[in-house]
Amino acid sequence: MRTVMTGPAWVAYAQIYVESADNYADLGECFAGQRNGLCGAAVAGKLFLITGLHTGKVGFTVEVHDTMPSVEYSAEDVVEAAYRPIGDAALVAWGGSGGPWPLELEPQVDYRVRYSAWNMDAGHQAGPPMDDEPLVDRYLLQFWPARPAPDRVVKETSKQAAYWHKFARQQPTPAQLAELKAEKARQAEEQRLAEHAAAWGGALPSDRIESIRFARELSAVDRPLVDAFERTGPETLRAIARWVARRACVEAGFDRLERIAGILERMDRGDELFDALNGPQPPVPPGTELRATLRLVSRPDRWDDQLDPFENASMVVTAAYDGDPLWAAIGATWLGLGAFTDKAQFLSELRERFLTNPGS
Repeated sequence: MRTVMTGPAWVAYAQIYVESADNYADLGECFAGQRNGLCGAAVAGKLFLITGLHTGKVGFTVEVHDTMPSVEYSAEDVVEAAYRPIGDAALVAWGGSGGPWPLELEPQVDYRVRYSAWNMDAGHQAGPPMDDEPLVDRYLLQFWPARPAPDRVVKETSKQAAYWHKFARQQPTPAQLAELKAEKARQAEEQRLAEHAAAWGGALPSDRIESIRFARELSAVDRPLVDAFERTGPETLRAIARWVARRACVEAGFDRLERIAGILERMDRGDELFDALNGPQPPVPPGTELRATLRLVSRPDRWDDQLDPFENASMVVTAAYDGDPLWAAIGATWLGLGAFTDKAQFLSELRERFLTNPGS
């Protein structure tokens, strides 16, 4: 026999634990399907131990035996259960407020555990013992190698033990608990999908649509339009993107500004994005040394009438140039939508012009 821990142990909420893995489990899970309510062993690698004292120090001893020890019949309450540590087992207090005390058990070996208690009722009625006061309740935890067997109540005396035994017997079995967890997870997933669909205009998006910037925002305004875009051919999508960019700038009156009128003209002509935004570059004299200058520019991500017209125009035109035609159509439409007071009329005009045959 080895005594691997003895002395005062801190308890909180009338709980102390043996843990051998980071597998959180609540009170009900640990006592699922058991007869005894003092030593919860229903979760692999964990023991959930109940004490009489709510908060403070109790006497505690842990022993490891080679064979089954005799029952301590002076104890008022005694229970047994099966235990198999997953890794290195230790006695730990609630919230890490005490221990851990290594228990020197062999991982993946089956043990029988006996939990004996003295003065549980008195501990339940007592306040936290002061430093100069004797401990009220004490506990003995014993392990020895044994084949798994159902838990049992060896001796019951205290009202506290009777209360917790009744609690344990009211818990679902592990199989029932697994069903309840699965149903709860199913309901949570249904709720998540419903909320996700609502954010996308009432239906779940395809993986492709979900990956596109501004697709969710446009879906919240007009989900059928986004679905129609997904069914539309690349040439039409590209035409939509450029038409929207021009239409938004015209709606805002930007086409009357020489700089933006030039951008729209070059975009319609099919110039590259840099050339469309910046116009023809002056010729470089022969022999001139060219140096590249990197400038980071913060580009807005929504149409804003308070911005400089060039910022709004370059934003929606840049979106229309996206390498993926679907990204371009969705991005330009969402950004350009901000230029319109009557958004429904604009979207109706877009449909009539391009989407009478969405498969084109």
